[in-house]
This record gives sequence, structure tokens and C-alpha cells, in this order.
Amino acid sequence: MSKKRHKPEEIVAKLRQVEVLTAQGRPVAEAIRSIGVTEVTYYRWRSEYGGLKGDQVKRLKELEAENNRLRRAVSDLTIEKLILKEAARGNF
Repeated sequence: MSKKRHKPEEIVAKLRQVEVLTAQGRPVAEAIRSIGVTEVTYYRWRSEYGGLKGDQVKRLKELEAENNRLRRAVSDLTIEKLILKEAARGNF
């Protein structure tokens, strides 16, 4: 089975498709198979993207990327601060 990266918008659409199929009376396992993913993948997606709309998913990903960028900036500044502290003490 080949690995395929799904875009967040596609994931939300597939989650909605499973909801529609289960509302029509199909078993959950059958509905999951019809979208072409495993049950593990479905439940992982549902825990991460459940209840979100397409634009909300896009915003979530943007915020996660910004958060990672800011974490790197803070860690870089912390390292620089520690280096300057050591240099000010004369321990170089």
C-alpha cells in the first residue's frame, strides 16, 4: 500500500463523508474503507481534525507553523543570552 499525504482540507472532507455514510446507516468500518484509509488513520484524523471546518484547519496549520517559528526564535535568543552571560563573567 502506498503512502499518500492528504491535505488538511481533504482530510476534513473525508471525515465529513464518513459522517454522511454512517448517518445513512452504513457501518463505521465500511464507511472508513470506502474513503480509502485504515481505521487507525481515520481515528487519528478524527481526534486531530474532528469538528473543524476547512478554513479552520488551514488557520490551525498556520498557527502551528508560527508557533514553531517563535519557539525556535526564543531558543536561539536564550542560547545567545547564556553565551553573553558567560562572556561577561570572563569564562571563555
